[in-house]
Amino acid sequence: MSQTAPSASADEEPDVTPLTTPADGVPDVLTTQSGLDRAVDALAGGVGPVAVDAERASGYRYGQQNYLVQLRRTGAGTMLIDPVALPDLAAVNDALRGTEWVFHAASQDLHPLSEQGLVPDAIFDTELAARLLGLERVGLGAVVAEVLGLGLAKEHSAVDWSTRPLPASWLTYAALDVEVLVDLRDALAERLEAAGKAEWARQEFEAVRLAPPPAPRVDPWRRVSGVHALRSRRQLAVVRSLWQAREDNARRRDISPGRVLPDRAIIAAAQALPRNVGALTALPTFSGRGTSRRAPMWQTAIDVALALPEADLPPLRGPRTDAPPPPRAWADREPAAAARLEAAKAVVAELSELLTVPVENLLQPDALRRLCWSPPAQVTEESVTAALAARGARVWQTDLLAGPLAAAIGAAG
Repeated sequence: MSQTAPSASADEEPDVTPLTTPADGVPDVLTTQSGLDRAVDALAGGVGPVAVDAERASGYRYGQQNYLVQLRRTGAGTMLIDPVALPDLAAVNDALRGTEWVFHAASQDLHPLSEQGLVPDAIFDTELAARLLGLERVGLGAVVAEVLGLGLAKEHSAVDWSTRPLPASWLTYAALDVEVLVDLRDALAERLEAAGKAEWARQEFEAVRLAPPPAPRVDPWRRVSGVHALRSRRQLAVVRSLWQAREDNARRRDISPGRVLPDRAIIAAAQALPRNVGALTALPTFSGRGTSRRAPMWQTAIDVALALPEADLPPLRGPRTDAPPPPRAWADREPAAAARLEAAKAVVAELSELLTVPVENLLQPDALRRLCWSPPAQVTEESVTAALAARGARVWQTDLLAGPLAAAIGAAG
Protein backbone atom coordinates (compact mmCIF):
# COMPACT_ATOMS: atom_id res chain seq x y z
CA MET A 1 0.00 0.00 0.00
CA SER A 2 1.38 3.40 -0.90
CA GLN A 3 1.49 6.13 1.70
CA THR A 4 -0.24 9.50 1.58
CA ALA A 5 1.83 12.62 1.12
CA PRO A 6 2.60 14.52 4.34
CA SER A 7 -0.13 17.00 5.20
CA ALA A 8 0.39 20.55 6.39
CA SER A 9 1.20 20.71 10.09
CA ALA A 10 -1.29 22.22 12.52
CA ASP A 11 0.63 25.52 12.68
CA GLU A 12 1.40 25.72 8.96
CA GLU A 13 -1.27 27.50 6.94
CA PRO A 14 -1.58 26.46 3.27
CA ASP A 15 -1.75 29.16 0.60
CA VAL A 16 -5.41 29.65 -0.23
CA THR A 17 -7.63 31.63 -2.56
CA PRO A 18 -10.55 33.09 -0.57
CA LEU A 19 -13.93 31.71 -1.59
CA THR A 20 -16.38 34.53 -0.91
CA THR A 21 -19.18 34.27 -3.47
CA PRO A 22 -20.96 31.22 -4.90
CA ALA A 23 -20.31 30.77 -8.61
CA ASP A 24 -24.03 31.02 -9.44
CA GLY A 25 -24.85 33.61 -6.80
CA VAL A 26 -26.93 32.97 -3.69
CA PRO A 27 -30.31 31.41 -4.50
CA ASP A 28 -33.51 32.42 -2.76
CA VAL A 29 -34.55 30.22 0.14
CA LEU A 30 -37.31 27.85 -0.96
CA THR A 31 -40.39 28.18 1.21
CA THR A 32 -43.25 27.19 -1.14
CA GLN A 33 -44.36 23.88 -2.59
CA SER A 34 -44.16 25.21 -6.13
CA GLY A 35 -40.55 26.28 -5.55
CA LEU A 36 -39.75 22.89 -4.09
CA ASP A 37 -41.33 21.15 -7.08
CA ARG A 38 -39.05 23.06 -9.46
CA ALA A 39 -36.04 22.17 -7.32
CA VAL A 40 -37.00 18.50 -7.37
CA ASP A 41 -37.20 18.54 -11.17
CA ALA A 42 -33.81 20.25 -11.38
CA LEU A 43 -32.17 17.78 -9.00
CA ALA A 44 -33.63 14.82 -10.89
CA GLY A 45 -32.14 16.24 -14.09
CA GLY A 46 -28.71 16.82 -12.57
CA VAL A 47 -25.73 14.52 -12.89
CA GLY A 48 -23.23 13.00 -10.47
CA PRO A 49 -23.17 13.15 -6.68
CA VAL A 50 -25.16 15.70 -4.71
CA ALA A 51 -23.54 17.86 -2.02
CA VAL A 52 -25.65 18.04 1.14
CA ASP A 53 -25.47 20.10 4.32
CA ALA A 54 -27.90 21.22 7.00
CA GLU A 55 -27.90 23.95 9.63
CA ARG A 56 -29.36 23.66 13.10
CA ALA A 57 -29.67 25.97 16.09
CA SER A 58 -27.67 24.01 18.63
CA GLY A 59 -27.22 26.00 21.79
CA TYR A 60 -30.26 28.14 20.96
CA ARG A 61 -33.21 25.80 20.43
CA TYR A 62 -34.34 22.59 22.09
CA GLY A 63 -33.43 19.47 20.12
CA GLN A 64 -31.59 19.07 16.82
CA GLN A 65 -34.14 20.23 14.26
CA ASN A 66 -32.86 21.43 10.89
CA TYR A 67 -33.52 25.07 10.02
CA LEU A 68 -31.89 25.09 6.59
CA VAL A 69 -31.04 22.33 4.11
CA GLN A 70 -28.50 22.97 1.35
CA LEU A 71 -28.14 20.86 -1.81
CA ARG A 72 -25.97 21.27 -4.88
CA ARG A 73 -25.71 19.04 -7.94
CA THR A 74 -24.03 19.54 -11.29
CA GLY A 75 -26.63 20.65 -13.82
CA ALA A 76 -29.09 21.63 -11.08
CA GLY A 77 -27.22 24.31 -9.12
CA THR A 78 -27.58 25.10 -5.44
CA MET A 79 -30.83 24.87 -3.49
CA LEU A 80 -31.46 26.38 -0.06
CA ILE A 81 -34.58 24.87 1.50
CA ASP A 82 -36.43 26.05 4.61
CA PRO A 83 -37.49 22.78 6.32
CA VAL A 84 -39.70 24.69 8.75
CA ALA A 85 -41.91 25.89 5.89
CA LEU A 86 -41.35 22.63 3.95
CA PRO A 87 -41.00 19.84 6.53
CA ASP A 88 -41.69 16.98 4.08
CA LEU A 89 -38.82 16.61 1.62
CA ALA A 90 -39.59 13.05 0.51
CA ALA A 91 -39.91 14.26 -3.10
CA VAL A 92 -36.29 15.40 -2.97
CA ASN A 93 -35.34 11.98 -1.70
CA ASP A 94 -37.19 10.30 -4.58
CA ALA A 95 -35.43 12.55 -7.11
CA LEU A 96 -32.04 11.47 -5.75
CA ARG A 97 -32.58 7.70 -5.62
CA GLY A 98 -29.34 5.89 -6.43
CA THR A 99 -27.31 9.09 -6.15
CA GLU A 100 -24.32 9.40 -3.86
CA TRP A 101 -24.75 12.14 -1.23
CA VAL A 102 -21.61 14.00 -0.19
CA PHE A 103 -21.38 15.23 3.42
CA HIS A 104 -18.75 16.61 5.73
CA ALA A 105 -19.27 14.80 9.06
CA ALA A 106 -22.32 12.86 7.90
CA SER A 107 -23.11 11.41 11.32
CA GLN A 108 -24.18 14.87 12.48
CA ASP A 109 -26.66 15.35 9.65
CA LEU A 110 -28.13 11.98 8.76
CA HIS A 111 -30.62 11.56 11.61
CA PRO A 112 -32.03 15.13 11.52
CA LEU A 113 -32.35 14.87 7.73
CA SER A 114 -34.25 11.60 8.04
CA GLU A 115 -36.95 13.51 9.93
CA GLN A 116 -37.53 15.43 6.69
CA GLY A 117 -37.71 12.18 4.71
CA LEU A 118 -34.15 12.48 3.40
CA VAL A 119 -32.41 9.09 3.55
CA PRO A 120 -29.51 8.55 1.12
CA ASP A 121 -28.78 5.30 -0.72
CA ALA A 122 -25.01 5.94 -0.59
CA ILE A 123 -22.77 8.56 1.00
CA PHE A 124 -19.25 9.97 0.82
CA ASP A 125 -18.04 11.66 3.99
CA THR A 126 -15.22 14.12 3.35
CA GLU A 127 -14.37 14.39 7.05
CA LEU A 128 -13.99 10.63 7.41
CA ALA A 129 -11.96 10.53 4.20
CA ALA A 130 -9.65 13.20 5.59
CA ARG A 131 -9.19 11.19 8.79
CA LEU A 132 -8.35 8.01 6.92
CA LEU A 133 -5.81 9.96 4.88
CA GLY A 134 -4.12 11.24 8.03
CA LEU A 135 -4.88 14.95 7.59
CA GLU A 136 -4.10 16.70 10.87
CA ARG A 137 -7.08 19.07 10.71
CA VAL A 138 -10.37 17.70 9.47
CA GLY A 139 -12.79 20.63 9.78
CA LEU A 140 -14.36 21.53 6.44
CA GLY A 141 -12.50 24.82 6.11
CA ALA A 142 -9.14 23.22 6.88
CA VAL A 143 -9.68 20.31 4.48
CA VAL A 144 -10.86 22.57 1.66
CA ALA A 145 -7.80 24.77 2.19
CA GLU A 146 -5.33 21.89 2.21
CA VAL A 147 -6.82 19.84 -0.61
CA LEU A 148 -8.29 22.47 -2.94
CA GLY A 149 -6.34 25.56 -1.93
CA LEU A 150 -9.53 27.52 -1.27
CA GLY A 151 -10.37 29.63 1.77
CA LEU A 152 -13.82 28.83 3.14
CA ALA A 153 -14.98 31.19 5.89
CA LYS A 154 -16.63 29.50 8.90
CA GLU A 155 -17.69 32.53 10.95
CA HIS A 156 -21.40 31.64 10.86
CA SER A 157 -21.13 27.98 11.84
CA ALA A 158 -22.52 28.50 15.37
CA VAL A 159 -25.20 31.12 14.80
CA ASP A 160 -28.92 30.75 15.53
CA TRP A 161 -30.21 29.30 12.26
CA SER A 162 -33.80 29.47 13.51
CA THR A 163 -33.60 33.24 12.88
CA ARG A 164 -36.09 34.46 10.30
CA PRO A 165 -35.45 36.00 7.88
CA LEU A 166 -31.95 34.60 7.57
CA PRO A 167 -29.36 37.36 6.98
CA ALA A 168 -27.83 37.54 3.51
CA SER A 169 -24.31 36.86 4.81
CA TRP A 170 -25.51 33.66 6.47
CA LEU A 171 -27.08 32.46 3.24
CA THR A 172 -23.83 33.13 1.39
CA TYR A 173 -22.03 31.02 3.98
CA ALA A 174 -24.64 28.26 3.64
CA ALA A 175 -24.39 28.20 -0.16
CA LEU A 176 -20.59 28.11 -0.04
CA ASP A 177 -20.66 25.11 2.28
CA VAL A 178 -21.87 22.94 -0.61
CA GLU A 179 -20.18 24.91 -3.40
CA VAL A 180 -17.01 22.82 -3.60
CA LEU A 181 -18.03 19.71 -1.66
CA VAL A 182 -18.20 17.48 -4.75
CA ASP A 183 -14.83 18.77 -5.99
CA LEU A 184 -13.44 17.99 -2.55
CA ARG A 185 -14.97 14.53 -2.70
CA ASP A 186 -13.31 13.82 -6.05
CA ALA A 187 -9.89 14.98 -4.86
CA LEU A 188 -10.12 12.95 -1.65
CA ALA A 189 -11.34 9.89 -3.57
CA GLU A 190 -8.23 10.08 -5.74
CA ARG A 191 -6.02 10.25 -2.66
CA LEU A 192 -7.82 7.33 -1.04
CA GLU A 193 -7.36 5.23 -4.17
CA ALA A 194 -3.67 6.11 -4.39
CA ALA A 195 -3.17 5.26 -0.71
CA GLY A 196 -4.94 1.92 -0.98
CA LYS A 197 -7.66 3.11 1.37
CA ALA A 198 -10.66 3.41 -0.94
CA GLU A 199 -12.25 0.18 0.29
CA TRP A 200 -11.65 1.19 3.90
CA ALA A 201 -13.48 4.43 3.23
CA ARG A 202 -16.36 2.67 1.50
CA GLN A 203 -16.90 0.44 4.52
CA GLU A 204 -16.69 3.39 6.90
CA PHE A 205 -19.19 5.43 4.88
CA GLU A 206 -21.65 2.56 4.79
CA ALA A 207 -21.32 1.98 8.54
CA VAL A 208 -22.14 5.65 9.17
CA ARG A 209 -25.06 5.60 6.73
CA LEU A 210 -26.64 2.54 8.35
CA ALA A 211 -25.93 3.47 11.98
CA PRO A 212 -29.11 3.78 14.07
CA PRO A 213 -29.72 6.96 16.04
CA PRO A 214 -28.13 6.92 19.51
CA ALA A 215 -30.18 5.08 22.12
CA PRO A 216 -31.67 7.26 24.86
CA ARG A 217 -29.27 7.67 27.75
CA VAL A 218 -30.03 6.08 31.10
CA ASP A 219 -30.11 8.76 33.80
CA PRO A 220 -29.20 11.60 31.40
CA TRP A 221 -29.24 14.04 34.33
CA ARG A 222 -25.93 12.51 35.49
CA ARG A 223 -24.27 14.32 32.58
CA VAL A 224 -24.75 17.70 34.28
CA SER A 225 -21.28 19.23 34.42
CA GLY A 226 -19.89 19.01 37.96
CA VAL A 227 -22.21 16.26 39.20
CA HIS A 228 -19.27 13.97 40.00
CA ALA A 229 -18.14 16.37 42.72
CA LEU A 230 -21.34 15.77 44.72
CA ARG A 231 -21.11 13.28 47.54
CA SER A 232 -24.65 12.79 48.86
CA ARG A 233 -27.69 11.08 47.41
CA ARG A 234 -29.86 14.03 48.48
CA GLN A 235 -27.73 16.37 46.40
CA LEU A 236 -28.08 14.05 43.43
CA ALA A 237 -31.84 14.05 43.90
CA VAL A 238 -31.82 17.85 43.63
CA VAL A 239 -29.79 17.65 40.43
CA ARG A 240 -32.22 15.11 38.98
CA SER A 241 -35.26 17.16 39.92
CA LEU A 242 -33.85 20.45 38.62
CA TRP A 243 -32.63 18.77 35.42
CA GLN A 244 -36.12 17.41 34.73
CA ALA A 245 -37.75 20.78 35.46
CA ARG A 246 -35.26 22.44 33.12
CA GLU A 247 -35.96 19.89 30.37
CA ASP A 248 -39.71 20.37 30.65
CA ASN A 249 -39.39 24.16 30.54
CA ALA A 250 -36.88 24.13 27.68
CA ARG A 251 -38.98 21.77 25.60
CA ARG A 252 -42.12 23.84 26.17
CA ARG A 253 -40.35 27.09 25.23
CA ASP A 254 -38.17 25.52 22.49
CA ILE A 255 -34.98 26.87 24.04
CA SER A 256 -31.68 25.11 24.61
CA PRO A 257 -31.68 23.78 28.21
CA GLY A 258 -28.40 25.51 28.98
CA ARG A 259 -30.02 28.86 28.23
CA VAL A 260 -32.92 28.11 30.57
CA LEU A 261 -30.69 27.19 33.52
CA PRO A 262 -26.92 26.59 33.31
CA ASP A 263 -25.38 23.46 34.76
CA ARG A 264 -23.40 25.49 37.28
CA ALA A 265 -26.67 26.78 38.77
CA ILE A 266 -27.99 23.24 39.19
CA ILE A 267 -24.79 22.18 40.95
CA ALA A 268 -24.82 25.29 43.17
CA ALA A 269 -28.38 24.54 44.27
CA ALA A 270 -27.51 20.89 44.95
CA GLN A 271 -24.58 21.96 47.13
CA ALA A 272 -26.56 24.59 49.06
CA LEU A 273 -29.87 22.70 49.40
CA PRO A 274 -31.90 25.95 49.81
CA ARG A 275 -35.15 25.63 51.75
CA ASN A 276 -36.96 28.64 50.30
CA VAL A 277 -36.92 31.03 47.35
CA GLY A 278 -35.01 33.67 49.29
CA ALA A 279 -32.19 31.27 50.03
CA LEU A 280 -32.18 30.14 46.41
CA THR A 281 -31.97 33.64 44.92
CA ALA A 282 -29.19 34.48 47.35
CA LEU A 283 -27.02 32.12 45.35
CA PRO A 284 -25.07 34.10 42.69
CA THR A 285 -26.08 31.67 39.93
CA PHE A 286 -29.78 32.33 40.65
CA SER A 287 -29.57 36.12 41.00
CA GLY A 288 -29.93 36.96 37.30
CA ARG A 289 -33.19 38.53 36.14
CA GLY A 290 -34.46 35.59 34.10
CA THR A 291 -33.35 32.94 36.57
CA SER A 292 -34.68 34.75 39.62
CA ARG A 293 -38.01 35.35 37.89
CA ARG A 294 -38.45 31.58 37.64
CA ALA A 295 -37.04 30.93 41.10
CA PRO A 296 -40.38 29.66 42.50
CA MET A 297 -40.43 26.97 39.79
CA TRP A 298 -36.87 25.93 40.56
CA GLN A 299 -37.55 25.93 44.31
CA THR A 300 -40.56 23.69 43.78
CA ALA A 301 -38.31 21.18 41.99
CA ILE A 302 -35.81 21.41 44.85
CA ASP A 303 -38.55 20.92 47.45
CA VAL A 304 -39.68 17.73 45.71
CA ALA A 305 -36.15 16.35 45.97
CA LEU A 306 -35.77 17.45 49.60
CA ALA A 307 -39.02 15.68 50.54
CA LEU A 308 -38.11 12.32 49.00
CA PRO A 309 -37.78 9.39 51.41
CA GLU A 310 -34.32 7.84 51.60
CA ALA A 311 -35.44 4.80 49.62
CA ASP A 312 -36.30 6.97 46.60
CA LEU A 313 -33.02 8.86 46.42
CA PRO A 314 -30.78 8.04 43.45
CA PRO A 315 -27.69 5.92 44.14
CA LEU A 316 -24.32 7.63 44.19
CA ARG A 317 -23.16 5.51 41.29
CA GLY A 318 -24.93 5.44 37.97
CA PRO A 319 -26.76 2.37 36.68
CA ARG A 320 -24.66 -0.68 36.00
CA THR A 321 -23.77 -1.41 32.39
CA ASP A 322 -21.88 -4.19 30.67
CA ALA A 323 -19.02 -1.79 29.94
CA PRO A 324 -15.63 -2.46 31.54
CA PRO A 325 -14.53 -0.17 34.38
CA PRO A 326 -12.36 2.86 33.54
CA PRO A 327 -8.91 1.64 32.39
CA ARG A 328 -7.19 3.57 35.19
CA ALA A 329 -8.74 1.07 37.65
CA TRP A 330 -7.63 -2.04 35.79
CA ALA A 331 -4.15 -2.35 37.30
CA ASP A 332 -5.65 -2.77 40.79
CA ARG A 333 -8.78 -4.70 39.90
CA GLU A 334 -7.52 -6.93 37.09
CA PRO A 335 -3.77 -6.70 36.45
CA ALA A 336 -3.90 -9.27 33.64
CA ALA A 337 -6.49 -7.19 31.77
CA ALA A 338 -4.36 -4.09 32.25
CA ALA A 339 -1.39 -5.91 30.73
CA ARG A 340 -3.51 -7.06 27.79
CA LEU A 341 -4.75 -3.52 27.18
CA GLU A 342 -1.25 -2.06 27.29
CA ALA A 343 -0.02 -4.61 24.76
CA ALA A 344 -3.06 -4.15 22.51
CA LYS A 345 -2.82 -0.36 22.56
CA ALA A 346 0.81 -0.60 21.49
CA VAL A 347 -0.23 -2.69 18.47
CA VAL A 348 -2.91 -0.20 17.45
CA ALA A 349 -0.60 2.78 17.99
CA GLU A 350 2.13 1.24 15.83
CA LEU A 351 -0.28 0.51 12.98
CA SER A 352 -1.84 3.95 13.37
CA GLU A 353 1.52 5.59 12.78
CA LEU A 354 2.45 3.25 9.93
CA LEU A 355 -0.85 3.75 8.09
CA THR A 356 -1.36 7.44 9.03
CA VAL A 357 -4.83 6.70 10.39
CA PRO A 358 -5.87 8.06 13.82
CA VAL A 359 -6.06 5.42 16.53
CA GLU A 360 -9.78 6.01 17.09
CA ASN A 361 -10.50 5.48 13.38
CA LEU A 362 -8.31 2.40 13.13
CA LEU A 363 -10.39 0.71 15.83
CA GLN A 364 -13.12 1.96 18.12
CA PRO A 365 -11.56 2.37 21.61
CA ASP A 366 -14.58 0.77 23.31
CA ALA A 367 -14.22 -2.36 21.19
CA LEU A 368 -10.54 -2.63 22.12
CA ARG A 369 -11.24 -2.17 25.84
CA ARG A 370 -13.98 -4.80 25.85
CA LEU A 371 -11.76 -7.25 23.99
CA CYS A 372 -8.99 -6.84 26.55
CA TRP A 373 -11.26 -6.93 29.60
CA SER A 374 -13.13 -10.07 28.47
CA PRO A 375 -11.06 -11.84 25.80
CA PRO A 376 -12.32 -15.02 24.09
CA ALA A 377 -11.62 -18.27 25.90
CA GLN A 378 -9.25 -19.21 23.10
CA VAL A 379 -7.48 -16.13 21.76
CA THR A 380 -6.97 -16.70 18.05
CA GLU A 381 -7.16 -14.50 14.99
CA GLU A 382 -10.60 -15.94 14.25
CA SER A 383 -11.98 -15.44 17.75
CA VAL A 384 -10.61 -11.88 17.93
CA THR A 385 -12.17 -11.14 14.54
CA ALA A 386 -15.53 -12.38 15.79
CA ALA A 387 -15.28 -10.41 19.06
CA LEU A 388 -14.40 -7.16 17.29
CA ALA A 389 -17.02 -7.63 14.58
CA ALA A 390 -19.67 -8.12 17.28
CA ARG A 391 -18.72 -4.66 18.56
CA GLY A 392 -19.08 -3.02 15.15
CA ALA A 393 -15.54 -3.28 13.77
CA ARG A 394 -15.43 -3.24 9.99
CA VAL A 395 -13.86 -5.97 7.85
CA TRP A 396 -10.89 -3.78 6.91
CA GLN A 397 -10.19 -3.17 10.59
CA THR A 398 -10.29 -6.84 11.59
CA ASP A 399 -8.22 -7.80 8.55
CA LEU A 400 -5.47 -5.45 9.73
CA LEU A 401 -5.70 -5.94 13.48
CA ALA A 402 -7.12 -9.32 14.46
CA GLY A 403 -3.88 -11.25 13.94
CA PRO A 404 -1.52 -8.79 15.64
CA LEU A 405 -3.98 -8.25 18.51
CA ALA A 406 -4.41 -11.98 19.05
CA ALA A 407 -0.63 -12.38 19.26
CA ALA A 408 -0.21 -9.42 21.64
CA ILE A 409 -3.07 -10.41 23.94
CA GLY A 410 -1.95 -14.02 23.99
CA ALA A 411 1.59 -13.03 24.91
CA ALA A 412 0.36 -10.70 27.65
CA GLY A 413 -1.68 -13.49 29.19
